[in-house]
Order: sequence, then C-alpha cells, then structure tokens
Amino acid sequence: MTENDEKTALLLLGCPQVPVQTSIALYLMHGLSQRGTRTVIAGTPAARRLMEVADPGRHYLGEMVDLDAIIDEITGKVRDFDLCFVLIHNDSGIAYAGTMAYISRARLYALIFGEVAGELAEEIEFPCEVAAARATHNPMPLKRRLDEVMQWAASTR
Repeated sequence: MTENDEKTALLLLGCPQVPVQTSIALYLMHGLSQRGTRTVIAGTPAARRLMEVADPGRHYLGEMVDLDAIIDEITGKVRDFDLCFVLIHNDSGIAYAGTMAYISRARLYALIFGEVAGELAEEIEFPCEVAAARATHNPMPLKRRLDEVMQWAASTR
C-alpha cells in the first residue's frame, strides 16, 4: 500500500441475534468514513439485510459480501484490509476473529457484546485490540468501550 492508497476496513458481522450489532456497525462505519477509510461489510445474509434496511440511502454502506466468501478471498491472497473489526457475541465470533488474526495482515479489533461479553473476552488468545461490554439492547456501553479503543472516536462526536 502506498501513501496515496485509500485505507480499507473490513467489518465482520455474524448472526444478528443481539440488537446492538447493527447500530454499532453503523456507528463504526460513520467514524471510519470520517477518516476516509473505505469499509466493506462481510456478514451472514440476515446481518447484511439488517444493514441495508438501517441505511436505505447507503450513506455508509458500500460493498457488502458473504462472510465465508471474504475469508476465502483473504486466504487466497485475492484481497486484504488495513483494519478488521469482528463483532462478537458468541463462540463462533471468537472463531472468526481468530481466523482473521491468522490469515489477514489487518490490525484486528474484537468488539465483544452481549450477556456473556466478559467471559468471551477471556477466551481471546490471539493478538488484537479488545472492546467488550455487556450490551444487548442499549449500544452505549459498547460505544463507550469502542471510543476508548479507537482514538479517532473522540474527534467524530
């Protein structure tokens, strides 16, 4: 990547069982876009549909791809990203984050939320930045943790 290249970020969204996932993803995309970072959403079909409904004007949404397809592309060295944010609320989210830590050169962020956020955070045994909060319906606890981890957040309020 040269200095003139646009920075890229990948947001991995799993099954949208916990309501805060969509709002945190949109908040994160807003912050990244304010910094000129192009964001790609990779997720399950349901997670992608929720994002489309939440941003019908596509103010923040750009490219959206299947979760497994993007992992295949990164593994095959077809593409990679500068940053990767994995939104995690269960063990499969931890597995996806671990996979990204192994296959991607991206700086990895694990955004952990839900009823068992603390327990899930203790399972992480790979290098990454962690923002964890027991948040299910109210995104503010996770937003505050994300703001602490991401220094740019203070300048986008």
